[in-house]
Amino acid sequence: MFTTEFPDSPDKVRELTFSHIKKEAPADQYNNLIGVKPWAIARQYFAKNTQSFTEQLPYFQIKIGYVLMITLFYKLGLSPPMSVLFTGFISYFISGVLLFYILKLLFPEKYILAALLTAGIMFMPTITFMAGESTPDMFIFLFILMFVIGLIKKWGQWRMFLLLLIMTFIRPDYITFALTYLGAVFLFDYFTEKKIDIVLMAQGIVILSIYVFVMRFYNYPGWVDLFYDSFIHRRPIISAQPAHVSLSAYLQVVYSKIIAFKKVTLAVSVMIGLIFWMSKEARVRMISVLFLGNVYIKFFFFPQSADLRLFFPFIFPIFIMTLYVLSQKYNNTRLSTIV
Repeated sequence: MFTTEFPDSPDKVRELTFSHIKKEAPADQYNNLIGVKPWAIARQYFAKNTQSFTEQLPYFQIKIGYVLMITLFYKLGLSPPMSVLFTGFISYFISGVLLFYILKLLFPEKYILAALLTAGIMFMPTITFMAGESTPDMFIFLFILMFVIGLIKKWGQWRMFLLLLIMTFIRPDYITFALTYLGAVFLFDYFTEKKIDIVLMAQGIVILSIYVFVMRFYNYPGWVDLFYDSFIHRRPIISAQPAHVSLSAYLQVVYSKIIAFKKVTLAVSVMIGLIFWMSKEARVRMISVLFLGNVYIKFFFFPQSADLRLFFPFIFPIFIMTLYVLSQKYNNTRLSTIV
């Protein structure tokens, strides 16, 4: 945000960033941010060295939609740290409303059930954690919920495309979700209706082109650099040391992280099993497998298994699909009883 306001003053951008955080953050959190521990060398560089700090910015600048929302609240009068927190809080509130609406679609006339489920879900530790973090995860979660509404109500392909485009602007790594969804629908239509949908192909090309443009415009370092800095060695100055990730190093990281991913694997396996057991509808199965696939696509690109917020936006729709097939079974049983 400050880079847009002061594009030719990187020193000022760094100073403003840390000074605003220092004013409002608790002392222990600020000390953790600037790296007071001897081993936190990279964080010490980020706080004191403008080149080091500036080279980290592309990791965040590419999240255009999230930055724009923070900037909006900043222009409305909130301080920079509060703009970040308020984005999470307002996203949390809207997500709760959307979730209640989804549950009302699944269980018509069951207001108490929908309200209780909404309250129970929204107070889950993962969701409350996402709401308080300075990340776009809570913000994008509300668009995932909109996307689920679109799936349930069978919105047209252009409305779904718009949501995919917005999500890619908020978190460009959601390009994998956007392309896999478009590809899955394309193949589903081809095998079930024997038609080739050129519109879906064009939408995929548009989203991919925008993604490439954003990456190049902000000089994004790339996946290898992100993986190296996240799992192998956090470089104080990116340009001073090239990143290299061998296949052996990558597999070692994945192996060590996938063991800690076993609870997620168990949970999604149970939900997918229930969906396939209770529903023979091909479209429901396809959508469920799509979200399952994206859980593991995300993992293999960025295997931070301890950070559930990264995977939750893909896990939760599988839970909603489980509720969907349960609701279909309940509604059919109720209809048969009435008849």
